[in-house]
Amino acid sequence: MTCSLVYAYIRSMAPTRNAFTQLYVPLTNIPFSGIQLRPEFLALFPHANIEPSHLITLDDLPDLSVIESKLRPENTKWVLVDHNTLQGQLGKIYADRVGGVIDHHEDEGKVPQNTNEEPRKIDISGSCTSLVTEYCRQAWDLLSGSAVSSGTAHVQGDSLSDDDAVVKTWDAEVAQMGLASILIDTTNLQSKDKTTEHDTSAVKYLEAKIMSCPRLSTTFDRSAFYKEIDSAKKDIGGLKLQDILRKDYKQWDEGQQKLGISSVVKPINFMQKKARDEASADSLDEAYLEALNKFAKDRDLDLYAVMTTSTSPSGEFQRELLVWAFNEGAISAAKKFADDARDELGLEDWHGSGGKTKEHEGDSIEWRRVWWQRNVQHSRKRVAPLLREAMG
Repeated sequence: MTCSLVYAYIRSMAPTRNAFTQLYVPLTNIPFSGIQLRPEFLALFPHANIEPSHLITLDDLPDLSVIESKLRPENTKWVLVDHNTLQGQLGKIYADRVGGVIDHHEDEGKVPQNTNEEPRKIDISGSCTSLVTEYCRQAWDLLSGSAVSSGTAHVQGDSLSDDDAVVKTWDAEVAQMGLASILIDTTNLQSKDKTTEHDTSAVKYLEAKIMSCPRLSTTFDRSAFYKEIDSAKKDIGGLKLQDILRKDYKQWDEGQQKLGISSVVKPINFMQKKARDEASADSLDEAYLEALNKFAKDRDLDLYAVMTTSTSPSGEFQRELLVWAFNEGAISAAKKFADDARDELGLEDWHGSGGKTKEHEGDSIEWRRVWWQRNVQHSRKRVAPLLREAMG
């Protein structure tokens, strides 16, 4: 979300000479209701002087049944950030109109090599926002300088009289938005497995933007800022389990099959208890599995995975991985994934509170396994390609 906001803001304020348009629209790739499921963004928005109603979401697009006639492909150009393939129904209509990308996932080769005035930047980093910041840095600095010299703040009717102070406030608000994502993605730059030079450089640059703002420099503390956003992200106890599963959910089409992956910032036991409480059931496991089954069936998934992150009683970061296949083709892919990815991901059989390994094959119609993922450096950014390769 922050990637598209930062990129669209800078590019709209400082478009290139031959740009397809001078207005870049930051489309948030979720419905408006999905914003309420992301408490970390609700905590961040006041820092950036943004309200949820300011965002453009999927709900603002024409209905999919008429979108191609109302938003004609030839009248659009798409720049992808934090992914490099346009998926789903939008991808079926507008894939040929993708003309740029900034991403830190594995290159799927769908974006043209020559993107002319738009970027084609795919590189390893902890956060895609770091790459966006890096790409926009020169234009951002020129924009800040020109805004002060032209008296932009007065034109905008800002109540502050000092143009320099106003521009620095705007810069700091945008910088906080970008900084939040990088800090969350890299655990405040403490994750050795994720943090790269792109991330440390971007944090230094964005933090300098904030510290140059007279209004914020005396009170801003990066560690406190990170803790605020991180705590909000993990505060999902008030959400229904179905909302928790769709809060950080991604879906892919692989041939004729659909893969979905939910990332959850709480362990499986947390979700089991929530499912039992919501269903007023006696069994932890049955209520949880019924909830997962409903989520997958509602989306016509062939293969569904749930990845969790949490902290062990001893303070260690840990991951769990559940994979559920719903038909013979998906079962074949799931078993191939289990064999091929076991060593790379460090998969170990998972035992719940009752000590039972979660495995289900039934009548060869479904297959389900749960593991501890001991090689915790691998997030969905790696697990998704492994699953998709197994489905290919």
